[in-house]
Amino acid sequence: MDKKSKMQEEKHLTGTLVLSVFTAVLGFFQYGYSLGVINAPQKVIEAHYGRVLGITPLDRHAINTSGEDGTGAVPGTEPWGGTEGTLAPPADASEDLGTSLHLILTMYWSLSVSVFAIGGMVSSFTVGWIGDRLGRVKAMLVVNVLSIAGNLLMGLAKFGPSHILIIAGRAVTGLYCGLSSGLVPMYVSEVSPTALRGALGTLHQLAIVTGILISQVLGLDFLLGNDEMWPLLLGLSGVAALLQFFLLLLCPESPRYLYIKLGKVEEAKKSLKRLRGNCDPMKEIAEMEKEKQEAASEKKVSIRQLFTSSKYRQAVIVALMVQISQQFSGINAIFYYSTNIFERAGVDQPVYATIGVGVVNTVFTVISVFLVEKTGRRSLFLAGLMGMLISAVAMTVGLVLLSEFAWMSYVSMVAIFLFVIFFEVGPGPIPWFIVAELFSQGPRPAAIAVAGFCNWTCNFIVGMCFQYIADLCGPYVFAIFAALLLVFFLFAYFKVPETKGKSFEEIAAVFRRKKLPAKAMTELEDLRGSEEA
Repeated sequence: MDKKSKMQEEKHLTGTLVLSVFTAVLGFFQYGYSLGVINAPQKVIEAHYGRVLGITPLDRHAINTSGEDGTGAVPGTEPWGGTEGTLAPPADASEDLGTSLHLILTMYWSLSVSVFAIGGMVSSFTVGWIGDRLGRVKAMLVVNVLSIAGNLLMGLAKFGPSHILIIAGRAVTGLYCGLSSGLVPMYVSEVSPTALRGALGTLHQLAIVTGILISQVLGLDFLLGNDEMWPLLLGLSGVAALLQFFLLLLCPESPRYLYIKLGKVEEAKKSLKRLRGNCDPMKEIAEMEKEKQEAASEKKVSIRQLFTSSKYRQAVIVALMVQISQQFSGINAIFYYSTNIFERAGVDQPVYATIGVGVVNTVFTVISVFLVEKTGRRSLFLAGLMGMLISAVAMTVGLVLLSEFAWMSYVSMVAIFLFVIFFEVGPGPIPWFIVAELFSQGPRPAAIAVAGFCNWTCNFIVGMCFQYIADLCGPYVFAIFAALLLVFFLFAYFKVPETKGKSFEEIAAVFRRKKLPAKAMTELEDLRGSEEA
């Protein structure tokens, strides 16, 4: 790229564009915060649940460290059901009752965690409808009400039945995040210039990992992760929701939405001038006109048509597989259980090691912002998957041989950090924005809704099933993820196209072929070369 082209790109990065993208990705910050915040104060909140329900809290530390069931730790001499003055039942009956009561407590806690993903699964299907009905900015404004309401419910949990308020608050917040995780990439991809679309798209993941890191730090017991302050900790992302609400009032609507969906040419030009500065908007207007004609010729695409039409089949498969590879890569297992892994590896203060993972997570997400436009989406995605595959194998070896060789603890710890680094290089950020790049205006809302639903569903499955699989497989659990990563790598190598620096029409042209070739990146380059000739 010559000097003149670089200077032109820099001019595209205006203050209004920065404000618009920053404001939008605050939705992903809330998503990350909600993912991470529930884990740090788990013991404190479970103890509170136990007091509200009259159940002795389960010692999960013993379970996580030894892998044994700790339900038998309930003293048989305590009052039955926690009611003073009631005679204690026989020891066997007390043990059975203790097991039953702990199952109830576990159910409430599991529901508190997983209902967030269920909310996201439900709302993700309405992303396309609300985005087209209200517009991108107004839709983000309206759905922020859900975030504010959900965070208020959690923040006020001590003033009512805490387990009900937290579950309700997490469900409502999940509804918001499901909508936001579709609306934000849609808006950011449409307001970003082609040259910066990838770099700005990676900010979704940066916002997520920043939210996770801040929730981990604030969740330390000497800050907000204690018995007095945990409701404030859970409801604190409502501050980000309020900030986003007011900043959205300053953001321009998507010019692509104005031009293609509403046919408001002058308003689209004004929006482009605000976003691009003094740059001539006619080149992008011409591209939008071409896309509008294409969308008009293909009519409105429903979710059903997205799956039944051969025109979109290859793109849909790619879109779903990148979402599946992100969630089934094993990264959530690292985020949820890294403290336990560090404990088994002999780390004295595993909570700080977990925060260290969060810091590395954030740093390498920042690095990926600069890499994604220089290296390309496909190359980074492949490199990330292969790096995670090698790290998963190393982690498995380290955990299996830990009892025989003490130094294997260092292998496990290094493998965890490398696993996170390679995730943030490609499989972390790229699935969030590549779906918006794979589809033109017509099918894009439906595609984003389907991809979002797939991502949330996989998130829910991993969150619900990982602990059972870990108990069954022991230290070999990451061998399963290694096998999955190999499958994802092979799929990406043969099927995922390069989208760097390509217009939506250039990318869509690949999938209009009868069959996606082995190296779609080469085909795109040939397509681009023939157009330039």
